[in-house]
Amino acid sequence: MLVPSIFSNNFADEFFDDMFDFPASFRRMWRPEVSGMMQTDVKEVGNGYELSIELPGYKKEDLKAELKDGYLTINAERNSQNDEKDKDGKYVRRERYTGHCSRSFYVGEAVTEHDIHAKFEDGILTLQIPKKEEQKKVEDKKYIAIEG
Repeated sequence: MLVPSIFSNNFADEFFDDMFDFPASFRRMWRPEVSGMMQTDVKEVGNGYELSIELPGYKKEDLKAELKDGYLTINAERNSQNDEKDKDGKYVRRERYTGHCSRSFYVGEAVTEHDIHAKFEDGILTLQIPKKEEQKKVEDKKYIAIEG
């Protein structure tokens, strides 16, 4: 049936589950699940926030964090290639994977890159971000010269 479920966020899952009676292991091979990437927990701690971002299979070298215009952007990119050859040098198996994911969070323009502390351990990127209030800009009075 092609009626979307309120418990699923992927219309294609329901379509293929109903149209074909494939076992789940085959569906994962044929149509990989990527919806679990970069699941993030945000926790308020003391005078700041702690973000825990799940990045299974990534290494520290695959990650990049950038702070620009008050937005913290986390990029993760991975490339891998598995080549297996027989004794004659012919391919028996050759698989390639390229993946990229990104998330952005608004942290405010008062936060600088020196304020944020990041740690990557066991596939989880943990970021400590302090709460900082935006400083009100003092308006400079600008006078116009009057001639005459």
